[in-house]
Amino acid sequence: MWSFIEIQLREHSVTIKEIYSQGDIHHLEHDYCSVPETTTADNGPDPVKELREEVERLRRQVEEMSVSQRFCLGRFAASDDDIKFYTRFTTCSHLMAFWKLIEPASNNMIRVSRVRAATMKHEDGMTDGALDRSLQPIDEFFLFMVHLSVGLTLRDLGHRFNIHESTVSQIITTWANFLYTVLGSLRIWMSAEAVKAHLPNQFQDYPDTRVLIHCTELRCQTPLFKSEDFSYKSHRSFKGLIGMAPHGAVTFVSSLFAASVSDTELFKQSGIMSLLKPEMAIMFDNSLLVDECVPCKVYRPAYLLEEQISADEEKIQLRVHIEGLVHRVKQHKLLDTVIPLSVTGSINQIYTVACLLVNYQNGPLVEGWAED
Repeated sequence: MWSFIEIQLREHSVTIKEIYSQGDIHHLEHDYCSVPETTTADNGPDPVKELREEVERLRRQVEEMSVSQRFCLGRFAASDDDIKFYTRFTTCSHLMAFWKLIEPASNNMIRVSRVRAATMKHEDGMTDGALDRSLQPIDEFFLFMVHLSVGLTLRDLGHRFNIHESTVSQIITTWANFLYTVLGSLRIWMSAEAVKAHLPNQFQDYPDTRVLIHCTELRCQTPLFKSEDFSYKSHRSFKGLIGMAPHGAVTFVSSLFAASVSDTELFKQSGIMSLLKPEMAIMFDNSLLVDECVPCKVYRPAYLLEEQISADEEKIQLRVHIEGLVHRVKQHKLLDTVIPLSVTGSINQIYTVACLLVNYQNGPLVEGWAED
């Protein structure tokens, strides 16, 4: 059975080189070295043809040098290790398969956002460089993924991509909203048949488990006090609830709630209860006291608790498996940092996108989800 990513690779084969060869390097759009066609009177070498070939060779060389010196996706496309570090996609092929899925919808989004940026620049009297979105669309997406995966600051990203910090902020917000809309429109809750078809061996004692529940917390920067001379900033925490199928696909993502809400209350308000049925089971740790309000079976294995690690080999394997699933969701470094004030307005979108991207970044995990 082909996984979701493998299917998309077959249907949407594309390379970084093809994208960068589409003529987005502006200073190479006009060939000032072209020579009018002439004919030769004999069968000897055609100097005009040779000159054109040399010009084309030099053009490609300049283009390759430009890509290798810029901080862009094309610079790292040859290294899956670099791609995984900067984007958390397992390979460049996985990333490009995902890009081909979203590229058609992204074109209109980018046109609209650039018109808005130009209008904003005109109204605010900004300089031409302040909101100059000169990046290719795929590099805007790459910038967003670097911010999400590595947690680089807006200033750092501005220096790396050679754009203004305000432009970085706008790109992050635009792509967070776009991916939130696109990925959030897809059905991710899996049927019982799909879950059982891909049930890991570690769950053989819990075959009716439909979803693993995990509560996560993240912090963002908020203004506390401002005056003409100085300002103080504080941090505000939020909580979210994530549901995962036993084989690792993210099947539920709640909205964010204030950190003051208890995990139990978060579970009740998240919306997941409407998906639970009597014939299924859910699994979570001891912090969620919801046994009496859920319509299904609850698994709360003692070996999930830090102070009660079982010596049973099968239970240890299950614990390691569950921790690995949680790690996949929390692999984006931005969620471990204090999210900057300039993008806190999109905090819910960023968090949701980070969770849903797991279904695309790791090919084997999405097999069951994709077939449902």
